[in-house]
Amino acid sequence: MFNLYRQIFAVGILFLFHSAYSAAQHRSYLRITEQEFNGLPFDIIVQGVISLFMSMYGILHLSGDFKEVRAIKELEFRIWETTNNIPSFYVFNHRGKTLLNKSS
Repeated sequence: MFNLYRQIFAVGILFLFHSAYSAAQHRSYLRITEQEFNGLPFDIIVQGVISLFMSMYGILHLSGDFKEVRAIKELEFRIWETTNNIPSFYVFNHRGKTLLNKSS
């Protein structure tokens, strides 16, 4: 099942690049024929929108479960003493050790 969503995402991205290339080709065609640009043809717009939704659908299933945006959902069951407990801030090599050795 995971492979199916990867294929949907890949096909969506390929079609999205194809629609961008088609839009660029349409603009260059209008420049060559010296016509005014009034917008993209309907088929290029439809292909772009469908491929955008295909790639979004594929990547949403590939990314997995999302976390809650609000931090309170993750922190509501923690107590205050453990909230500020960050082991990466522990410092054991400080000058207090040398001050204790000099005073004795």
